[in-house]
Amino acid sequence: MKALLLTAVLGLVAALSLALEHQDLSGTWYVKAMVTDKDLQKENKFQKVFPVRVTILDDRDMEVTITFMKEDKCHQKTILMQKTDEPGKYTGYEGRKFLQVQKLLGTDDFVFYCEDRSHGRLHRMAKIMGRSSVTADPRALEEFKKFVQRKGFPEGAIFMPTQTGPYLQPPIPIGTYPAAPYPAAPWPPWAHTWT
Repeated sequence: MKALLLTAVLGLVAALSLALEHQDLSGTWYVKAMVTDKDLQKENKFQKVFPVRVTILDDRDMEVTITFMKEDKCHQKTILMQKTDEPGKYTGYEGRKFLQVQKLLGTDDFVFYCEDRSHGRLHRMAKIMGRSSVTADPRALEEFKKFVQRKGFPEGAIFMPTQTGPYLQPPIPIGTYPAAPYPAAPWPPWAHTWT
Protein backbone atom coordinates (compact mmCIF):
# COMPACT_ATOMS: atom_id res chain seq x y z
CA MET A 1 0.00 0.00 0.00
CA LYS A 2 2.84 2.41 0.89
CA ALA A 3 4.56 1.62 -2.42
CA LEU A 4 1.34 2.39 -4.30
CA LEU A 5 0.91 5.70 -2.47
CA LEU A 6 4.56 6.63 -3.10
CA THR A 7 4.19 5.80 -6.79
CA ALA A 8 1.03 7.94 -7.04
CA VAL A 9 2.69 10.90 -5.28
CA LEU A 10 5.81 10.67 -7.46
CA GLY A 11 3.64 10.46 -10.57
CA LEU A 12 1.72 13.58 -9.51
CA VAL A 13 4.97 15.47 -8.83
CA ALA A 14 6.36 14.41 -12.23
CA ALA A 15 3.13 15.47 -13.98
CA LEU A 16 3.13 18.86 -12.23
CA SER A 17 6.82 19.38 -13.07
CA LEU A 18 6.21 18.55 -16.73
CA ALA A 19 3.18 20.87 -16.83
CA LEU A 20 5.20 23.70 -15.26
CA GLU A 21 8.06 23.15 -17.71
CA HIS A 22 5.66 23.67 -20.62
CA GLN A 23 3.66 26.45 -18.93
CA ASP A 24 4.28 29.83 -20.50
CA LEU A 25 4.81 32.17 -17.59
CA SER A 26 5.24 35.20 -19.87
CA GLY A 27 3.03 38.17 -19.14
CA THR A 28 2.07 40.54 -16.36
CA TRP A 29 1.80 39.14 -12.83
CA TYR A 30 0.22 40.74 -9.77
CA VAL A 31 1.35 40.25 -6.17
CA LYS A 32 -1.57 39.08 -4.02
CA ALA A 33 0.18 38.14 -0.78
CA MET A 34 3.75 37.88 0.39
CA VAL A 35 6.08 36.96 3.20
CA THR A 36 9.73 37.84 3.78
CA ASP A 37 12.34 37.07 6.39
CA LYS A 38 13.30 40.75 6.45
CA ASP A 39 11.17 43.15 8.45
CA LEU A 40 10.38 45.14 5.30
CA GLN A 41 6.72 45.68 6.01
CA LYS A 42 7.62 47.87 9.00
CA GLU A 43 9.80 49.95 6.70
CA ASN A 44 6.83 50.33 4.29
CA LYS A 45 8.96 49.05 1.39
CA PHE A 46 6.34 46.56 0.30
CA GLN A 47 3.11 48.13 1.46
CA LYS A 48 2.48 49.05 -2.18
CA VAL A 49 3.69 46.88 -5.05
CA PHE A 50 3.68 47.14 -8.82
CA PRO A 51 2.87 44.42 -11.33
CA VAL A 52 5.79 42.27 -12.47
CA ARG A 53 6.51 41.46 -16.12
CA VAL A 54 7.87 37.99 -16.91
CA THR A 55 9.25 37.06 -20.30
CA ILE A 56 10.27 33.49 -21.10
CA LEU A 57 13.05 33.60 -23.68
CA ASP A 58 13.65 31.12 -26.50
CA ASP A 59 16.18 29.19 -24.42
CA ARG A 60 13.59 28.98 -21.58
CA ASP A 61 15.53 31.45 -19.42
CA MET A 62 13.38 34.08 -17.72
CA GLU A 63 13.53 37.87 -17.70
CA VAL A 64 11.78 39.44 -14.72
CA THR A 65 11.08 43.20 -14.84
CA ILE A 66 10.22 44.74 -11.50
CA THR A 67 9.13 48.28 -10.69
CA PHE A 68 9.82 49.81 -7.29
CA MET A 69 9.88 53.12 -5.45
CA LYS A 70 13.14 54.51 -4.14
CA GLU A 71 13.56 58.03 -2.77
CA ASP A 72 10.08 58.93 -4.06
CA LYS A 73 11.03 57.98 -7.62
CA CYS A 74 9.82 55.08 -9.69
CA HIS A 75 12.57 52.71 -10.90
CA GLN A 76 12.62 49.56 -13.00
CA LYS A 77 15.07 46.70 -13.01
CA THR A 78 15.23 43.69 -15.32
CA ILE A 79 16.78 40.53 -13.95
CA LEU A 80 17.84 37.61 -16.13
CA MET A 81 17.29 34.23 -14.47
CA GLN A 82 18.79 31.13 -16.07
CA LYS A 83 16.73 27.94 -16.22
CA THR A 84 18.14 25.01 -14.24
CA ASP A 85 17.73 21.31 -14.93
CA GLU A 86 14.78 21.26 -12.51
CA PRO A 87 11.46 22.57 -13.89
CA GLY A 88 10.35 25.83 -12.29
CA LYS A 89 13.79 26.65 -10.83
CA TYR A 90 16.06 29.47 -11.99
CA THR A 91 19.32 31.08 -10.86
CA GLY A 92 20.91 34.43 -11.56
CA TYR A 93 23.77 36.74 -10.65
CA GLU A 94 26.31 33.89 -10.64
CA GLY A 95 24.18 31.81 -8.29
CA ARG A 96 23.52 34.57 -5.76
CA LYS A 97 19.81 34.71 -6.69
CA PHE A 98 17.47 31.72 -6.80
CA LEU A 99 13.86 31.64 -8.01
CA GLN A 100 11.37 28.80 -7.70
CA VAL A 101 7.98 29.03 -9.42
CA GLN A 102 5.30 26.61 -8.26
CA LYS A 103 1.62 26.39 -9.16
CA LEU A 104 -0.75 26.42 -6.19
CA LEU A 105 -2.90 23.30 -6.50
CA GLY A 106 -6.55 23.89 -7.36
CA THR A 107 -6.01 27.56 -8.26
CA ASP A 108 -4.77 29.76 -11.10
CA ASP A 109 -2.15 31.37 -8.84
CA PHE A 110 1.54 30.57 -8.43
CA VAL A 111 4.14 30.92 -5.68
CA PHE A 112 7.27 32.82 -6.66
CA TYR A 113 9.88 31.96 -4.00
CA CYS A 114 13.13 33.96 -4.07
CA GLU A 115 16.44 33.70 -2.27
CA ASP A 116 19.09 36.41 -2.49
CA ARG A 117 22.60 35.86 -1.13
CA SER A 118 24.11 39.33 -1.11
CA HIS A 119 26.63 40.95 1.22
CA GLY A 120 27.16 37.66 3.07
CA ARG A 121 23.51 37.32 4.07
CA LEU A 122 20.57 35.27 2.86
CA HIS A 123 17.25 37.06 2.28
CA ARG A 124 14.14 35.08 1.37
CA MET A 125 10.75 36.11 0.04
CA ALA A 126 7.67 34.26 -1.21
CA LYS A 127 4.72 35.76 -3.10
CA ILE A 128 1.37 34.61 -4.38
CA MET A 129 1.34 35.84 -7.96
CA GLY A 130 -1.61 35.82 -10.35
CA ARG A 131 -2.47 37.05 -13.81
CA SER A 132 -5.25 39.28 -12.47
CA SER A 133 -5.19 41.84 -9.68
CA VAL A 134 -8.17 40.20 -7.98
CA THR A 135 -7.59 39.25 -4.34
CA ALA A 136 -6.06 35.82 -3.79
CA ASP A 137 -8.39 32.84 -3.82
CA PRO A 138 -8.88 31.41 -0.26
CA ARG A 139 -7.59 28.04 -1.55
CA ALA A 140 -4.44 29.77 -2.81
CA LEU A 141 -3.92 31.39 0.60
CA GLU A 142 -4.26 28.01 2.35
CA GLU A 143 -1.74 26.41 -0.03
CA PHE A 144 0.55 29.43 0.39
CA LYS A 145 0.43 29.08 4.19
CA LYS A 146 1.52 25.44 3.89
CA PHE A 147 4.32 26.41 1.49
CA VAL A 148 5.73 29.19 3.70
CA GLN A 149 5.56 26.95 6.79
CA ARG A 150 7.60 24.29 4.94
CA LYS A 151 10.15 27.01 4.12
CA GLY A 152 10.32 28.06 7.78
CA PHE A 153 8.54 31.42 7.61
CA PRO A 154 6.14 32.25 10.46
CA GLU A 155 2.53 32.11 9.19
CA GLY A 156 1.76 35.42 10.91
CA ALA A 157 4.32 37.19 8.70
CA ILE A 158 2.11 36.89 5.58
CA PHE A 159 0.68 40.23 4.49
CA MET A 160 -1.36 41.58 1.56
CA PRO A 161 0.30 44.58 -0.09
CA THR A 162 -1.68 47.20 -1.99
CA GLN A 163 -1.45 46.76 -5.76
CA THR A 164 -0.25 49.93 -7.47
CA GLY A 165 -0.07 50.69 -11.16
CA PRO A 166 -0.19 49.21 -13.61
CA TYR A 167 3.18 50.56 -14.58
CA LEU A 168 5.59 48.74 -16.84
CA GLN A 169 7.75 50.36 -19.46
CA PRO A 170 7.78 48.80 -22.91
CA PRO A 171 10.35 45.98 -23.26
CA ILE A 172 13.92 47.05 -23.96
CA PRO A 173 15.68 44.93 -26.62
CA ILE A 174 18.26 42.50 -25.25
CA GLY A 175 21.76 43.93 -25.25
CA THR A 176 20.60 47.54 -24.85
CA TYR A 177 19.97 47.57 -21.10
CA PRO A 178 21.17 50.70 -19.36
CA ALA A 179 23.05 50.33 -16.10
CA ALA A 180 20.73 49.68 -13.15
CA PRO A 181 18.80 51.35 -11.69
CA TYR A 182 16.75 52.48 -14.65
CA PRO A 183 16.22 56.19 -15.10
CA ALA A 184 13.53 57.64 -12.92
CA ALA A 185 10.08 57.26 -14.40
CA PRO A 186 7.34 59.87 -14.21
CA TRP A 187 5.17 59.84 -11.11
CA PRO A 188 2.36 59.01 -10.79
CA PRO A 189 2.96 56.12 -13.21
CA TRP A 190 -0.52 56.20 -14.72
CA ALA A 191 -0.06 59.85 -15.74
CA HIS A 192 2.34 58.89 -18.54
CA THR A 193 1.43 57.05 -21.72
CA TRP A 194 4.16 55.20 -23.59
CA THR A 195 4.09 55.54 -27.35
